[in-house]
Amino acid sequence: MRILFYDTHVIVCEKAAGELSEGEGTAALPALLAQAMAEAGEQTSVYPVHRLDRETVGVMVFARTREAAAALSAAMGTDAFAKEYLALCHGRPEEDAATLTDLLYFDRRRGKSFVVDRRRAGVKEAVLDYTCLRSAGDYTLLRVRLHTGRTHQIRVQFASRRHPLAGDRRYGAPKSEFSTVALAAHRLTFPHPVTGESMTFTAELPDWAAE
Repeated sequence: MRILFYDTHVIVCEKAAGELSEGEGTAALPALLAQAMAEAGEQTSVYPVHRLDRETVGVMVFARTREAAAALSAAMGTDAFAKEYLALCHGRPEEDAATLTDLLYFDRRRGKSFVVDRRRAGVKEAVLDYTCLRSAGDYTLLRVRLHTGRTHQIRVQFASRRHPLAGDRRYGAPKSEFSTVALAAHRLTFPHPVTGESMTFTAELPDWAAE
């Protein structure tokens, strides 16, 4: 975890692979951020407003007050709160750029999401846009913009089209040199919860996304 920015209302950080983005444990990001702020001489509460999978790296914003958390949560359903990811998938999608829309069901017992063909209890629509940036060997680097935030959304939407993300054994990727899933929350834009100013933060490129 690396703190990129903070003020009296928000903390923006870069999450590392394996870290929990929410939860009350001492190894989860809310506790890690509170500890880091305390070491900097600032006691604070930390409120999650969105999440990343444990395997995913990248930029996240946390609120420092309940009011800021409410404002950020309200913004998440609008274009003002934008999440852009980088992903490395097996193969190359048929279209260089497209919108993917699916119905997803998350099976809590199995810890996996599935694409299904009809609406029923627990099924939610998932929408994303992607652009192919470049291909090399068996992989293609994608830029992905999420319009919904479903569990494992990017991973399952591409896996269902026979393009699992590199290292994602849970969703059918073959064994490879990747020790974790090749997915990164690369850029995050959100309105400041008090001033309304649009703020954008970009994470460092992971090794697998570098030229």
